[in-house]
Amino acid sequence: MFQRDYFMRMIEQMTEAVGQILNLRREKKHEDALLFIDELLDKRFRLSSKLIRSLSDEDLMKVMTTNGILESDHLQAIAVLMRQEAELNGELGREDDSFVAYVKALHLFIRLSLADAEPTIVEPREQIAELLEKLLPYELPLPTKRLLLEWQEAEGHYDLAENIMHELLGDDALTVHEAEAIYRRMLLQANERLEAGGLPREEIEEGLESLLKEQAQL
Repeated sequence: MFQRDYFMRMIEQMTEAVGQILNLRREKKHEDALLFIDELLDKRFRLSSKLIRSLSDEDLMKVMTTNGILESDHLQAIAVLMRQEAELNGELGREDDSFVAYVKALHLFIRLSLADAEPTIVEPREQIAELLEKLLPYELPLPTKRLLLEWQEAEGHYDLAENIMHELLGDDALTVHEAEAIYRRMLLQANERLEAGGLPREEIEEGLESLLKEQAQL
């Protein structure tokens, strides 16, 4: 009962906070909205807004884990605020700051999805889809591509996972052994799941064979 009440309060508080941010955006008070986000980050999460922005998504996951339990509601709230910050900076013409905040939000939502966190505030998968759409015009950083590869594979989007895998191989950001392991994990799946994921077994076997041939020629 206590946990349910806590989650309900968190949802209400975040809904109210996002509403205030949106109102400030409509009133063209973007700097006030950014300051409001700073204050929320400083007050709600035991960490300063500066530290939250400087920590990697992996480090934030560690900080937000107590006795082996991930405080996923806090991470969701931070991700929501990072997305709002990205949109505010975008409207102010601060493209670099907007991009950094969008990527931060994307990483957090992917981590939440991989952890199968309960969507107490927003649905991580929906947020990921929307953020990827926002980031389409940009070249994603290599760590983001690696994380996205892990997520696409976990979600059963095998054709998309293979595309990212080849990108990373071309950038020397993924080893042949890692790519081989991905193909072999895919081959453990049922034919129906592979078909649904856009990559039939025959194509995976062909891809693996091609990869091993290339490796043998090195």
